[in-house]
Amino acid sequence: MKQDKEQGGIITGVLVPRALVARPDSFGGTVFADCLAGDLVLHEGRSVALQPTDRAPERLVIPCLADPHVHLDKCHSIDRMAGVGGDLATAIRAQLTDKALWDGSDIRRRASRGLLELVEAGCTAARSHVDWGDDPDPDTVPLAWEILGELVTDAPAGFVLQRAALTDIVRLADPIYADRCAARVARDGGILGAFVFDQTERDAGLQNAFRAADRYGLALDFHVDEGLASNLDGLERIADAALAAGFQGPVLCGHACSLANLGAEDVARIADKLVQAGISVAALPQTNLYLQGRVGGTPDRRGLTRVHELRDAGVSVVLGADNVRDGFCPIGRHDPIHTLSLAVLAAHLDPPFDAHLPMITTGARRALGLAPQTVDGAAVGDLLLFDVTSTSELLSGAARPHPLSEHIGAAYDRNV
Repeated sequence: MKQDKEQGGIITGVLVPRALVARPDSFGGTVFADCLAGDLVLHEGRSVALQPTDRAPERLVIPCLADPHVHLDKCHSIDRMAGVGGDLATAIRAQLTDKALWDGSDIRRRASRGLLELVEAGCTAARSHVDWGDDPDPDTVPLAWEILGELVTDAPAGFVLQRAALTDIVRLADPIYADRCAARVARDGGILGAFVFDQTERDAGLQNAFRAADRYGLALDFHVDEGLASNLDGLERIADAALAAGFQGPVLCGHACSLANLGAEDVARIADKLVQAGISVAALPQTNLYLQGRVGGTPDRRGLTRVHELRDAGVSVVLGADNVRDGFCPIGRHDPIHTLSLAVLAAHLDPPFDAHLPMITTGARRALGLAPQTVDGAAVGDLLLFDVTSTSELLSGAARPHPLSEHIGAAYDRNV
């Protein structure tokens, strides 16, 4: 039946993953594996309860997805890089060569395609990194920054597209540059970011980054320890800098591959600092599986951060697509469900799968500095419907998401 003006009604035969319900006792429903089952009650445009039903589950409802780490400026450029493949250094060189072909039309075409893919996958929030370039004047922003700024404005209603300026931490070691760069980023409502590897100036750069971010009210985002070399220790240095600065804003660290080198005591020490500092970690299986652990034959190291150990210690771990069809990863998809499915295989994320869904929903939004959305109490427009009957089937990628708001009328059996 058609919906009424208040968007009240019932969608029958619904599953809701238990980890995506903030108040399961009051929301209702019957336990069904790692989900709650029932008829979903909508009132005044919001999901308010699951009521008992004898109907078998027919569909699954989750909040809209979020991807906290993509590169829309680089995506879909691999087709003009014939034969490119290799480690991180090889990818950086290939992408720098490709930049000679970047103009406004090229960046807009590829980035728009990536954004559309995120939308079609069910995302309503994403953060794209933008290489800040080598211009000594921080007020001279890269062309890609401007193009993605246009996409921020043109994005579908309700979609949050964040831009993170990806600088070299060495440049931020200059306090004047760091301050001016942060001021420029703040002017556009962006995120201050940096690449932290083995640079000798990284501590000074981190101190300046936290000072500038605090001064201008910015969130921070770091590409850190993107490798398996034994001397990479940026993640702990970031945590130490955050604690020393007493920084209260959101901090997200992507990659952190080198944690795989450390023993249990070292990982526990670093994880404790991350928890104290409120720092989230983005695991990026798509790109790290491709680039890391290259030994000239079949790799025997996954190149992923310590997902289990960090989560067990209370660190917020989220997942991102990272690079899609560019010099860093020649394949891939802008699809958080696909990313989580890959992480299940690569990081041995065993059932129950509902426990992992926050890494692409509630936890991912929180890492972006956004309010998390759970199914209970969510606006209809913030929910997705999948024609699947388990979280395992959801992660298989067999079904595409439908915005719940577009399918209310067809799904209703009756009005309430």
